[in-house]
Amino acid sequence: MLKKITFAVYCGIAVFLMSFSVSKKEEKTTFEYQNPTEVTWKLLGQIDFIKKKNPHYGEVMYPMINSTLKALQGKKIKASGFIVPIDNKTYALSKNVFAQCFFCGNAGPETIMGIQFKGDTPRLKTDTYVTMEGTFRYNADDIDDWIYHIENAVITHQK
Repeated sequence: MLKKITFAVYCGIAVFLMSFSVSKKEEKTTFEYQNPTEVTWKLLGQIDFIKKKNPHYGEVMYPMINSTLKALQGKKIKASGFIVPIDNKTYALSKNVFAQCFFCGNAGPETIMGIQFKGDTPRLKTDTYVTMEGTFRYNADDIDDWIYHIENAVITHQK
């Protein structure tokens, strides 16, 4: 009789422990399979600025990001524009060619996006028109940084 009870307890424990088995089904990260949202320069240009005091620079114009762009923070996007070199290792994506970009022309800071490439930074020619995908990030507080960024960027098309 003791053997039957012991056997029944072992079987009960085994069934109980099997109920906690982990499914080997792989979880897919939403970012990896998320279709990118196309971000246009028209949308990026829908920005207002507000004058605020800055401890280092005095009164400065800070960007007020619209709700559509705020909703894209950390999401996968697709953007097209011209490659503008910042230095010998860094590029930006610009609405305009180099001669009319934010630095040289009358364009505003909303017409340029900082680029952080996924992996090694490729060598690119100035004014190459590219389409890239990556993670969107906006910056409304650090006036020493770009307003818009595309991180983990990958070039998907180039002219």
